[in-house]
Amino acid sequence: MTTPFQVRFADRMNQLPPYLFGMINKMKMEKRWQGDDVIDLGMGNPIDPAPGTVTEKLCEVAADPKIHRYPAIAGGMKNLKREIAIYYKRNYDVELTGENDVICTIGSKEGISHMCLALLGPGDTVLVPAPAFPIHVYAAVIAGANVLRIALGDEDAFLAQLVGMCRSLYPGPKLLMLNYPHNPTGIPASRELFSEIVKYAKEYGFMVINDFAYAKITFDGYVAPSFLEVDGALDVGVEFGSFSKSYNMAGWRLGYCVGNEHIIEGLAKIKGYYDYGIFSAIQIAGIVAMRDCDDDIAEQAAAYQKRRDVLCDGLIRMGWEVNVPKAGMFLWVKIPAPYDRMGSVRFAIEMMNRANVAVAPGAGFGEEGDGWLRLALVENENRIRQALKQMRQSLKEIDQEVEDGTFSFEEDALPI
Repeated sequence: MTTPFQVRFADRMNQLPPYLFGMINKMKMEKRWQGDDVIDLGMGNPIDPAPGTVTEKLCEVAADPKIHRYPAIAGGMKNLKREIAIYYKRNYDVELTGENDVICTIGSKEGISHMCLALLGPGDTVLVPAPAFPIHVYAAVIAGANVLRIALGDEDAFLAQLVGMCRSLYPGPKLLMLNYPHNPTGIPASRELFSEIVKYAKEYGFMVINDFAYAKITFDGYVAPSFLEVDGALDVGVEFGSFSKSYNMAGWRLGYCVGNEHIIEGLAKIKGYYDYGIFSAIQIAGIVAMRDCDDDIAEQAAAYQKRRDVLCDGLIRMGWEVNVPKAGMFLWVKIPAPYDRMGSVRFAIEMMNRANVAVAPGAGFGEEGDGWLRLALVENENRIRQALKQMRQSLKEIDQEVEDGTFSFEEDALPI
């Protein structure tokens, strides 16, 4: 008898849990293939189009056969890097040369992952605010580093935890991973917080990464500060940005990292082994986006604000407690009693199966998130109202089943 061939994964694979959002997305797609109209409040995947001028430029440039070759420079076209530097000066008064202090990435998720490979290894420790978007934790895990989570709260409490960890750890932390405006909670950061972080970074010798993906998705007059705005930030850290949210270019996979040129040099070296850069037509379209589409960003943020208001109002009418976010494209809401007893994963599955509404379970952002949901603002206002109606009806069904004795909150989470 022939012995079956055995595939043996690297040990690091044992540290990676199933990607919960991928499982939820699979359920959603399977239901849609069966003909169900699933309203997607789970994935931060914009349904609105990229600005027309950006798409037109992409099509125009893509028709040129010379563009079909590998990009001339893997780290980004010189003109795009210069435009990113101009954007930072215009929006945040940050002086960048657009050369060694800017690098283009295949979306910010890829950039953060490869940056962790450049900066981290076994024995290194990374501090990550929690709950956390998975890549902020697992990029470090894949690189072989240890991850310690800092509970998000008010800024004074956060800084106290940060300093306590720096004083108690030996060797001290090598990197602090930030994400403001925060995903999933929507918590913003003040310039004062960034200033204190820079001070402690210099005192305790850790580097800083800020994922600034939701920089321009802000509401009610709030303006999100860049980490690089504060004095000394360029000495200790970098900031990642993305075209995905501001310009609705999620599928285009275009992002960037700016800041300390020595940190960026490490990312450039790693990327030199992993990829050949971004399709040149996408980069040229990115130049148009940064140069000409500020009004489009403002219109998109206004659309998200209207959706936020509809969703917040509907949940409040259902009796849910809601903290209205100032930024981002999500609501972070606590599942109310008694439904919280089933946990966020089972709640998400029940809403998918009963209401045809996809939501992101808070457990996907770490154990701190269980009992919470992240609701994306990507559907239009009428679809959001319909989702609320279907969720409300499904919860009434659960109430009736509890009364009849046919539903138990204490059952294990259903398989995905």
